[in-house]
Amino acid sequence: MPVIKQARPLEAGVDTIRTGLLGREILASRSPWIHQHEAEAQGFALSYDLFDFAANGWGNDLLGPQLDRLRADGFAGVNITHPFKQAVLPMLDELAASAANVGAVNTVRFADGKSIGHNTDITGFAESFRRGLEGASLNRVVQFGAGGGGSATANALLSLGVRELTIVDADDTRRDELAARLKAGYPDSAIVALAMDEASTLGIDGVVNATPMGMAAHPGMALDPDWLHGELWVADIVYFPLETALLKQARARGCRVLDGRGMAVFQAADAFEIFTGARADRDRMLASFDDFAKASQI
Repeated sequence: MPVIKQARPLEAGVDTIRTGLLGREILASRSPWIHQHEAEAQGFALSYDLFDFAANGWGNDLLGPQLDRLRADGFAGVNITHPFKQAVLPMLDELAASAANVGAVNTVRFADGKSIGHNTDITGFAESFRRGLEGASLNRVVQFGAGGGGSATANALLSLGVRELTIVDADDTRRDELAARLKAGYPDSAIVALAMDEASTLGIDGVVNATPMGMAAHPGMALDPDWLHGELWVADIVYFPLETALLKQARARGCRVLDGRGMAVFQAADAFEIFTGARADRDRMLASFDDFAKASQI
């Protein structure tokens, strides 16, 4: 039997909108809590199950069959996280513009017999940045990571007005393909692709970690802490833990920092709307995110 985790049991006999999350090392996710509490606040029932491929011992090749099963079981949709945001693309019937532009999917809606891929990471990160790093310089930014999350954050950064974006990733093909897509989509911005040993923060305004480094399951940092200095702002998309090694080092050096809380909540709010058709209260979902931490300590 698969390992499935819910935030809490739902009232029996109530029509429930069924949703969930597919990924690896996700059993500590706050998504069930914030999705189900938002639905409860609006007066309807929603379940949000975690399908952890690591906990279940599933191979990545089971992603397609799992999607098919959940659609057949009547799920309204699911979120997709590491490491499947790009792998899921050929398994879907359609892509919304958000997913097609980014080249990655984090939300799948099942409707009319079809699976439709969306990407709410881009809007989630953009809103988090606007709220958390207001006034930050966007002339030159270095981003570490060119995977599914990195594609979304890169698009968000350029939509926010970054003039020169450097993409750093150990995977040459993934890095160069992302840079090529960004150049085509944002011809007025300078896009640079560098290997890890070519990267630097000299003359840079901000740094974004869009790799899994810093997650509880992937401890460490994507860059040398000696590269951090007080003139930088530093953003991390990891939210478990919120205080990653990168952000801890950045704070110690006087950097403005942005943790993964906002992106996690705002992308969830957009996904909630795709699943349910109901407008999400983003401030209430932020409060639910924080309440999860308090409840976990009781």
